[in-house]
Amino acid sequence: MMQLHIENETSPLKAVILGTAESCGPTPKPEEAYDPKSLEHILAGTYPIEEDMVREMNAFAKVFEKHGVEVFGPSILKDCNQIFSRDIAFVIEDKLFHSNILPDREREFEAIQHVLDKIDPNKIIRPPEEVHIEGGDVMPWNDYIFIGTYTGDDYPDYITARTNKEAVEFIKEQFPHKKVKSFELRKSNTEAKDNALHLDCCFQPVGKDKAILHKNGFLLEEEYQWLVDYFGKENIFEITKDEMYQMFSNVFSISQQVVVSEQGFTRLNDWLREQGFTVEEIPYAEIAKQEGLLRCSTMPLIRE
Repeated sequence: MMQLHIENETSPLKAVILGTAESCGPTPKPEEAYDPKSLEHILAGTYPIEEDMVREMNAFAKVFEKHGVEVFGPSILKDCNQIFSRDIAFVIEDKLFHSNILPDREREFEAIQHVLDKIDPNKIIRPPEEVHIEGGDVMPWNDYIFIGTYTGDDYPDYITARTNKEAVEFIKEQFPHKKVKSFELRKSNTEAKDNALHLDCCFQPVGKDKAILHKNGFLLEEEYQWLVDYFGKENIFEITKDEMYQMFSNVFSISQQVVVSEQGFTRLNDWLREQGFTVEEIPYAEIAKQEGLLRCSTMPLIRE
């Protein structure tokens, strides 16, 4: 049996599910887009092609191999986008939560059944139907669990609002010994630069005590300020609106010393190196066109 263990975002990674771009299907029609950035590229004729995305994901897999991480992949479904494994499930401590995601993505979860079979079934939890939650909004950080949410009355109008207030309450019930802290995110169905699809689109911890942050991704200034005070201004890399759009905060930590980042993120990668990190740069700009990047494509199972 596999013993799941995730306490935070940066402890040394031992096992992960990496999504796949194989057989991801034709370019969606505009009305099939789940987010404004994908729509932008569909309309512009610049939506990524399978061959390029497969190459990018292979580069990511090679970095895991280099660092001795065990990598699992989903079974390949024909004409199905299975890149973003973070959306379908997430692990906190020793429990795996089955996300209640957009209904037509349910089969993506079924495609990781061979991994689920290695886990104690009592540790696999399906939240009740009214709980909407996706892994991109959930960040365990030691004593805390950070959750991105949107609780406005117009929540149902946003296809980009993926985690609701019921989800925050549900996680509090599951982990009474943790401090669950939620953050209201800015949502837009039409303007990609004004949309924080998930919490990891505008915030992510790195190392032991540092963070990447974008102020405008947060609806409430005091919630943004809480993070600045918690990590300390000198430990924060503040990204611009354009850098948030390019997904600068969606890097991925293999350990407290090693961060996987997109090769074009020069300003961020230079800062990470100045802070003493080893930066594994890979090409990921095509996948970024779907409003998802490195953290979105991974679902960590075990960290030390």
